[in-house]
Amino acid sequence: MSALDRFFHISARGSTVGREVRGGLATFFTMAYIVVLNPLIIATAKDAEGQYIADATSAPIPLVAAGTAFVAGVLSILMGVVGRVPFAMAAGLGLNAFVTFGIATQMSWEAAMGLVFLEGVIIALLVLTGFRTAVFNAIPAQLKTAISVGIGLFIALIGFVDAGFVRSGSGVPVDLGIGGKLTSWPMVVFVVGLLLIAVLVARKVKGAILIGIVATTILAIAVEALVKAGGSGTPDAPNPQGWRLNVPALPERVLGFENPLRLFTEFDPLGAFGSVSVTLAVLLVFTLLITDFFDTMGTIVGVGTQAGLVEEDGSLPRTREILLVDSIGAAVGGAGSVSSNTTYVESAAGVGEGARTGLASVVTGVLFLLAVFLSPLVGIVPHEAAAPALVIVGFLMMTAIREIDWTDYEIAIPAFLMIVLMPFTYSIANGIGAGFLAFVLIKAVKGKAREVHSLMWLVAALFVLYFARGAIEALLA
Repeated sequence: MSALDRFFHISARGSTVGREVRGGLATFFTMAYIVVLNPLIIATAKDAEGQYIADATSAPIPLVAAGTAFVAGVLSILMGVVGRVPFAMAAGLGLNAFVTFGIATQMSWEAAMGLVFLEGVIIALLVLTGFRTAVFNAIPAQLKTAISVGIGLFIALIGFVDAGFVRSGSGVPVDLGIGGKLTSWPMVVFVVGLLLIAVLVARKVKGAILIGIVATTILAIAVEALVKAGGSGTPDAPNPQGWRLNVPALPERVLGFENPLRLFTEFDPLGAFGSVSVTLAVLLVFTLLITDFFDTMGTIVGVGTQAGLVEEDGSLPRTREILLVDSIGAAVGGAGSVSSNTTYVESAAGVGEGARTGLASVVTGVLFLLAVFLSPLVGIVPHEAAAPALVIVGFLMMTAIREIDWTDYEIAIPAFLMIVLMPFTYSIANGIGAGFLAFVLIKAVKGKAREVHSLMWLVAALFVLYFARGAIEALLA
């Protein structure tokens, strides 16, 4: 047994170096969009003074892209080496939008990043004191299963939405394609990619997900060369029949470099307290903390369950180390001015490819570091080529639903709320919060309050504050 095998427990977890490498590649290709999307969200938004963040911080989109890839690479490698699990990290979608449009509009970008940094420090302290790990272990096993199932449904929806297969409809919340029809070449490419991966997975072909992503990207490049569908356009001039995120084409150049270390001078840990009231600043940090805390918890339960790492009692090996690295990710993301970094649910793509150890995360991290130099290559994969993998992985994660006892309403109703509210509200934290509150309430009403762990009561109380934050902010205004 090699030192690499012993360190990552590759053979002990029934994996091979080849599977880990394929898994790391698959995870990277399903996550690589963040290198393009994160800068588009944060660098093109405006701060409290009405300046574009890119102008106010001297952080143009290429530099933010380099910073996004650099921080994701370092943290994914750290997760692989310290946590030794196939969980990759990058700037959190949803979190970056909240920071950009919910926080940075009230203060400078440097101050907003300071709040993200403080939130990461607080969560790290909660891990070191054992609180975060204790909360993880206090969750009933079947609710953890429900979290995994809900995330499966959630990432399948993300895949459909990213590809434009599911969109906002006319008169209905969601619709099929454009006006209920599949009328664009990019959607045809998505459907072909979805069917290809489905067939490969059903036939148990090794590397099915990675093969599907690469093959669909090649198909997308060929289709674009023939039909010239173009990009999805802008809000003022939309092109609903265009490619989402990236227009697939052979890059004009392969190498490109921006120094990401420049961004580590663009955060101010205490700046927010001079821009808004102390109470509001604390509330913003609390919202970040709750969202980050439970999004991550849901992700590691869901992906860990799919990887077969979660024990029968619901525990996960090296939970403390995993949560600590994730907490550091929030602080480093703030310090690096690219928003909070968190464990990515797309890691499930690598697990679906066979990854079971931290070696896969190291591979993903190395690819992110290379993306700092190879950003032109990262920009050729459209959502339509990567999204099919998310849909199939969503299916694989949902198969755990059979482990929930649907005849026991005390667990079934909270589980149901978790599963449906994650995709319906586009938030892992919202689904977990609703399920926890329902579980505690039903137990209390049935006279079984003593069966609920004390930490579950505390978490439920925190979620009451979380869901009431809109009313609290209105009172403070």
